[in-house]
Order: sequence, then C-alpha cells, then structure tokens
Amino acid sequence: MNRSPLAALTAILAAALFVFGTAAPALAHDRLKSSNPAKGAEVESLDEVRLEFSSKVRMPFVSVRGDGDAEHQSGEPEVDGAVVTQAVKGPLPDGTYTIAYRVVSSDGHPIEGEIPFRVKGAEKAAEEASPGAEPSDGASETAAPAVTAASPPAEQPSASIEAGNAAAEQDAQQDVTFPVWLIVVIGALVGIGIGFLISARKKQP
Repeated sequence: MNRSPLAALTAILAAALFVFGTAAPALAHDRLKSSNPAKGAEVESLDEVRLEFSSKVRMPFVSVRGDGDAEHQSGEPEVDGAVVTQAVKGPLPDGTYTIAYRVVSSDGHPIEGEIPFRVKGAEKAAEEASPGAEPSDGASETAAPAVTAASPPAEQPSASIEAGNAAAEQDAQQDVTFPVWLIVVIGALVGIGIGFLISARKKQP
C-alpha cells in the first residue's frame, strides 16, 4: 500500500512533537515557590525562615544577615522534600535583614537568591511585655551599668558551600549532555522523512 508524501511528513512531524512534548518537563528547572517571610515583608518577630520550592531539593544553605553583615541563623537548615526551614536567633531588633539561600534542585542545578525583609515593632513589643519600674534610691546608687558583649557573627560553613558548589557543577555538566540524544532523534526522523519524500517523487510517473 503506497503512502502519500504528505501523510509521511505528517507522521514524522507528529513523532517529533511527541518527543518534544515528553522532554519539555524534564528540561524545566525547579524554582522557589514561596517564602516566610515573603520578599519585602514587614514582621514584628521571627523564629524561623521557611522556603518552599517547586520540587525536592538537597544540600541547603540559608543565612539571615542584618546590618553590618551580622548573621542571625541558628544551627543548620533542615530540608523536608521541597521545604527548607532555618532557625533564627532571636529576638531580632528592628532593622532591615536579608535571607540568602542556596540549594541543589532535583535536576542537579543550583537555585540561589536573596529575600529582603524588615523587622519593625520588636522593641515596642519588648517594652510592653516587661514594663519598667523605677529603681529605689539605694539600688540606683549601687547598681553598676550592665555591659553586654555582642556575640561574634557565626562563621559561614565555607567547606560545605564549596562541596555543594562542586556537586552542583558536576551534576550540571552531566545534565548538559541530556538534549544531545533528542537532537539526534529529531534529525534522524527529519532525514527519514526527506528521503521518503524524494523516493516517492522519483516513483511518480
């Protein structure tokens, strides 16, 4: 049974579209869906940072920086599928802060970014929680001013970050070769279609 050149070309194009359609989801990269606090949000207090991504992630790194690049995260971030949480040393005083994050997505590509937010009303809330009382004369004469030392900024785990960068780059290099087979398959289909068309035209009287 002879097939027309138009029917053969239609079948080849349909096969190519099918291959592209199934490969498109694999080529899409993961992304950050939401965060708490959100970008540009204003909060009175903060106990932890919550980041939700579009798919599972691994090797998370999260820092909460304030004025003067002082860091306020506590411990290591925890990952549960697509959600990353990071505890915060509090209470945070009023000011502007930035959440810096970096993870490795399910397709091996790094996802990183920054989320600015603001703390406002923390000092007022602290004053209302503990109303001040006037000290007695004896206490005012003998009490010495308290001296507090600010804790030094936590050192960034550079070793874990470098290891994460190396793993992410290695996975990214492996993923770069993925579309090559797709190009070969489509080229082969198109070549077969062209050859079929030429052969069909030669057979026509």
